[in-house]
Amino acid sequence: MSYGFKITSALWDKIHHFASFPQTGVSLQQMVLFGQNPSQGTLLKASQFLSEELPVRLAHRVKELDELPHNLHSMPSIIKVKNWYAQSFEELIKFPPLPALSPEIRRSLFSSPSASNGEFQLPSSTPNPSLEHMLLVDDVANKNFPSCLDGSGISGASSSGMYGGVNGSNAGWGVGTGNGNGNGVEGFNKLKLRVPMERRYYAAPLSSTIEWPPEVRDYNSRFTKMLEIIKTRHDPTVTTVAQGVLEWKRSQRARNIGLDMQQWLDRFYLSRIGIRFLIGQHIALNTQEPHPDYVGIICTNANVHDIIEEAIENARFVCEEHYALFSSPPVQLICPKNLTFPYVPGHLSHIIFELLKNSLRAVVERHGVGADKFPPIKVIVVEGTEDITIKISDEGGGIARSAMGLIWTYMYTTMKLGPGEGLDEGFRDSDFKAPMAGFGYGLPLSRLYARYFGGDLRLISMDGFGTDVYIHLNRLSSSREPLP
Repeated sequence: MSYGFKITSALWDKIHHFASFPQTGVSLQQMVLFGQNPSQGTLLKASQFLSEELPVRLAHRVKELDELPHNLHSMPSIIKVKNWYAQSFEELIKFPPLPALSPEIRRSLFSSPSASNGEFQLPSSTPNPSLEHMLLVDDVANKNFPSCLDGSGISGASSSGMYGGVNGSNAGWGVGTGNGNGNGVEGFNKLKLRVPMERRYYAAPLSSTIEWPPEVRDYNSRFTKMLEIIKTRHDPTVTTVAQGVLEWKRSQRARNIGLDMQQWLDRFYLSRIGIRFLIGQHIALNTQEPHPDYVGIICTNANVHDIIEEAIENARFVCEEHYALFSSPPVQLICPKNLTFPYVPGHLSHIIFELLKNSLRAVVERHGVGADKFPPIKVIVVEGTEDITIKISDEGGGIARSAMGLIWTYMYTTMKLGPGEGLDEGFRDSDFKAPMAGFGYGLPLSRLYARYFGGDLRLISMDGFGTDVYIHLNRLSSSREPLP
């Protein structure tokens, strides 16, 4: 861990330098096509992309954590998280470079796919529609960034082969004497190419027939091990930030958090989802055996019925344990059994589980623990042209209209906590565990998971009767990450 870790002035200079560069979003579709049967050369391109992209994303977050308003930045738990991010940033930029490769190997790595030779270019990603619903900071790095790092190109101007950036700007990265952010790997940065960051990773998968030297395999292995250490270090980030916000609320004697803090938590947790997804995908590609239905952690044929059915069982079990019930309210699932699409099963399972917990709790508390019979909760799944939509309907009494504005607020919960009660200091589990229940994170985090791949989550309440929640999942998988 990062106990005793200090951010030096030299490290701060590097953090601010990397934070001046834009982040690069990729889509689920690109990751699936790129990672099918990857060769060591393909994995090396992925390693190079992450060695450049992750420091940029981490630097944005360290800088933001250090500049939080209302004295939130000085809370002990927030400082702890900031140091985790800074330590991971330092490990990435100091990672030993790859030895120089032969000209033939470098040409293989950077050759552009040719349609005439039967090779294919991966499809470009599309802007994430979720950005329209989110109030993100106006990121100067993304808005005013030139199309090439040598200073050529005009911000916002269209350029052949360049993809649009987050705020409609170009996210093209020119590769001259370096890789753009100063984190080049020896042997790569000697090629003068102007290839967008996204294209360098998601060009075309490299042929598995090429005889890759042992240095490439060794580099991929060492880089993956470092990512595993970083991933473990950041496991308790969600709960530690939540603890930091609790510390701030107690120090300020505040009942709720303000809009600016709410927007920051949205940005921070959305960024965390993206960082962990990229790391988890890379680790899986390098360590897991090939599976016909999986590319890394992405299931190419995720069965919606099976994932929801498992989430129903888990949520009902938690409900029965919490309320000491012999049988929790029944859940009726109406879903085609053969409905599949590319998705990350863990994300969908988390969303359904959290929403069902809310519905089960509302029904039990409205009708009483001793009720002879509970009205069923209905889960209806429909496949549309663009979306797969899941509706969860309960008869738990609904939510008062005056409280609707608070339901997406972090730390808003109707569960009563003791005056000294907070999150377990030693809690080191991932985001998908039940201990988060009761701290007002279920709904807002579920919405972020839905929005990450271009979906959304909406809630309609009938006060006095029940609540309908609509989960929209983008079945086209072409939306790039919404990067705050």
